[in-house]
Amino acid sequence: MTRRVRMVVLALGGACLAALLVAACLGMPSFGGSRHPYGDRAVHASLSRQTANTIASVNFDLRAFDTLGEMSILFASVLGTVVLLRQTRDEKRAAPEPEAVVPPVRRYALIVLPVALLTGLYVIAHGQLSPGGGFQGGVVAATGLHLLYLGADYRALERIRPIDVYEIGDALSASGYLVTGLAGVLAGTAFLANTLLPYGTFNTLSSGGIVPVLNAAIGMEVTCAIVVLLARFLDQAVEIEEEDGNR
Repeated sequence: MTRRVRMVVLALGGACLAALLVAACLGMPSFGGSRHPYGDRAVHASLSRQTANTIASVNFDLRAFDTLGEMSILFASVLGTVVLLRQTRDEKRAAPEPEAVVPPVRRYALIVLPVALLTGLYVIAHGQLSPGGGFQGGVVAATGLHLLYLGADYRALERIRPIDVYEIGDALSASGYLVTGLAGVLAGTAFLANTLLPYGTFNTLSSGGIVPVLNAAIGMEVTCAIVVLLARFLDQAVEIEEEDGNR
């Protein structure tokens, strides 16, 4: 196929796609209208399944399969980072030298660190009840842990951040999401269908059926993934150096 033919095929495909997009936009309801069928159905489904946070109901119930795809993207990113940033034969690991930390920065970091961790865990645990959830809480918990790097040094961070444990946690949490979905299939329903557990009492931690289970799995996966990602990049910047001494 010549270059000219390829360009013609590309132009035809682009024109067809543009026509479909224009037709779809013209068929949309007017902006600011009072008819919101998807939103109304999402709220109704959330309330019927005792999930107080409609966003969590959409993420982990109505569109739980989409969330699986988002989690898989993050998991693949971690896997690719681990492979690309692994220590090679022409590199060696050098112990980082302790660096002086300004006292106000140290105090601030060490005071905020437990607060950030508790906040992240709280956001994860209450994801089906209030704004937030596994994605947001996982990022807060993982980044909060690294305040120790700012308040102390890299060696102190390494002592409370065993990478092997977090890599296993990342794999287990991703597997837990899949197993929860497959459990529905074994129970005779559909993959990730919210029929496996009782819906519980509205606005309590045990409400929402499988929503809090999937939310917790996502929270654990995001926390472990962010920790592993930051660890690999920090290792390259702080500890890994080439044989000639260059970092």
